[in-house]
Amino acid sequence: GLVAVLPGLYVCGAAGCSRAELAAAGVVAVLAVEAEEPAAVPGVRLLHVRALDEPRADLLSRLDDCAAFIAAAREGGGAALVRCQAGVSRSVAVVTAYLMKSQGLRWEEAYAAVRAAKPDAEVNPGFQEQLKLYEAMGCAVDSSSPLYRRYRLQMLAERYPELQDLPREIFAVDPTSLCQTQNTEVLYRCRKCRRALFRSSSIVPHVEGNGPAAFAHKRVSGSARPAGEKCTSYFTEPVQWMEPALLGVLEGQLLCPKCTGKLGSFSWRGEQCSCGRWVTPAFQIHKSRVDAVRALPPAPPQPATA
Repeated sequence: GLVAVLPGLYVCGAAGCSRAELAAAGVVAVLAVEAEEPAAVPGVRLLHVRALDEPRADLLSRLDDCAAFIAAAREGGGAALVRCQAGVSRSVAVVTAYLMKSQGLRWEEAYAAVRAAKPDAEVNPGFQEQLKLYEAMGCAVDSSSPLYRRYRLQMLAERYPELQDLPREIFAVDPTSLCQTQNTEVLYRCRKCRRALFRSSSIVPHVEGNGPAAFAHKRVSGSARPAGEKCTSYFTEPVQWMEPALLGVLEGQLLCPKCTGKLGSFSWRGEQCSCGRWVTPAFQIHKSRVDAVRALPPAPPQPATA
């Protein structure tokens, strides 16, 4: 049956959602996190989030929508029900995110609160990682966040063999098509031909690895890879000029679109940075092949002369 997590907020499996139970609980909105859309119930609002209970399923992108749907029902004086097939993973993940956003809880605290009400709750590991990322973004899905961009690329990498094309939104705009004035970002150009390649906002940061220790299996000596060496490459999101090289290929070289000089490489399966950190997927530009050009801020207006 329906399990109350908060006043006006319930969670259950698909089998425990009869019309009589919904009416008795005052449910005016049902959020169904399921593979197939359930039948509508007269007088009850329905939001369907299509997702399987698989670690690689994307719930994160819909968490703000889910929280707003639940909040609207509760603020209107009714109750909201979040359901999935078994009522233990997908629905629990969404309710956990709602508690994080509405009550300012950390993900572990919110998850513990749901499990206190529903002891059989068990969110799969992939959804747990998405909840951690949601917390790191301040419980708001920020598509411009480097954390979110990395997440989107990782989700694509897991699905890449199945993809027939790539979503346009994953590509950063080619800097040659952007207005160069009044921009204080760092611009990176090909060292050979000076063609603009990417901006600093396209760099996706990663946590620095363990350096030489990470390459012990390759027998790299300390003199060849000295301790404390920093990353020798930039890992970026894909830029529009890369698209022809990426389509239908798991890995390959990245060449300058103007002079065809080698800039680096890409792999949807990931590559290891010189710092030892494995980055997946990897769009790697060697720092030795590009120059950073720091754009100057626009000059302040000059005072009028007499």
